Amino acid sequence: MREARRRGGLFRHRDFRLLWAGQTVSAVGSNVTAVALPLAAVAVLDATTFQVAVLTAAAWLPWLLVGLPAGAWVDRVRRRPVMIAADLVSAALFLSVPVAAVLDVLTVAQLLVVALGAGLARVFFETADQVYLPTLLRPEEVSEGNAKLHATQTASYLVGPGLAGLIAQLAGAVTAVLLDALSFLVSAACLGRIRTVEPRPGRPDGPPSLRREVADGLRFVVRDPYLRVLTVFGAASNIGLTGYQAVLVVFLVRSAGLPAGLVGLLIGLASVGGIVGAGLAGVLARRLGSARALLFAAVLTGPPALLIPLAGPGPRVAWLVLGGALVSLGVAVGNVVKGSFRQTYTPHALLGRVTVSMQLLNYGTIPLAAVLAGVLGAAWGPARAIQVMTGWLALTPLILLVGPLRRRRDLPASPV
Repeated sequence: MREARRRGGLFRHRDFRLLWAGQTVSAVGSNVTAVALPLAAVAVLDATTFQVAVLTAAAWLPWLLVGLPAGAWVDRVRRRPVMIAADLVSAALFLSVPVAAVLDVLTVAQLLVVALGAGLARVFFETADQVYLPTLLRPEEVSEGNAKLHATQTASYLVGPGLAGLIAQLAGAVTAVLLDALSFLVSAACLGRIRTVEPRPGRPDGPPSLRREVADGLRFVVRDPYLRVLTVFGAASNIGLTGYQAVLVVFLVRSAGLPAGLVGLLIGLASVGGIVGAGLAGVLARRLGSARALLFAAVLTGPPALLIPLAGPGPRVAWLVLGGALVSLGVAVGNVVKGSFRQTYTPHALLGRVTVSMQLLNYGTIPLAAVLAGVLGAAWGPARAIQVMTGWLALTPLILLVGPLRRRRDLPASPV
């Protein structure tokens, strides 16, 4: 028999607090590295615009390479051990960067290998995490859990880049990467202290077949009108988001002539809207309806991006902060509502496969967008590349008008 709703909500849920704390620390570390790796490539190794963009592509390429089989495999096993192993692998990879720097053997090639390996670990961690959360919480708590996790993750977009810039100014960009390695160790330790016993996943009917299980997840997404349109929209918007972000550091350092510390601070401030958005997501879903909240979030994610290319030296940096804050607010609202919908709408036995089937296209466009932005940046300069990518992003909300969302107030509770 399930407990009544906890007083104080999930703040009183010990195991969720551990999951939340570990992921918060890890998210801060990862967002330090998101700025520190490009800064290390630019400042220490004198990398080109294209090489910096390829670093971003390498971090997301594993979703294309192993996403689908990873989802099928995660549906077969307990997820917490997978998450702990992924944290430990990531810690070892990022620790290799400062070690190589001390030995004076650090290269762009090593940074690419680290980004690729950490991206591979992230595929398994995020897939397992999406399936693990509903086993830790009751169905009515999933939305609150997602909102809290996304709020602190978004806060890390503010804290991480600013901290990266500060550390880069004081001790060098490579030192900032060490913080990420330590953050993954903290995350693994928090996960290890969770007491809730995770149920063993049910056995599939008939003999195991990775190909059949992968196909089941893909088929569910392709046939479902809600998941299908959300997947296409996520993929299209990620092209624009990743495209401008992949060359943003180069633009601010080399075109705008801003110091590394200020670059991190500005990128952090541009993400502040996401903290507000994660907190508002549940309220908007209740008052507007979950389907309408997704449409509202898409409008904020798209057109305000056109303000970002207006950024420049002096007071013009405000355009980056304003545009980035509105975009991050829309992304946060959309991700919380969409994530909670997917976790409660999808049959749990299929959740890992459905998650990676959607992420295959959502995240699979990210390395392609980063490479495209790098090519555009090398040919036309980073400012022109950002203009193209934000122009694309501004048009993506139109995709959601093609599916059934425009006719509904709320998303359905289960497949028809």
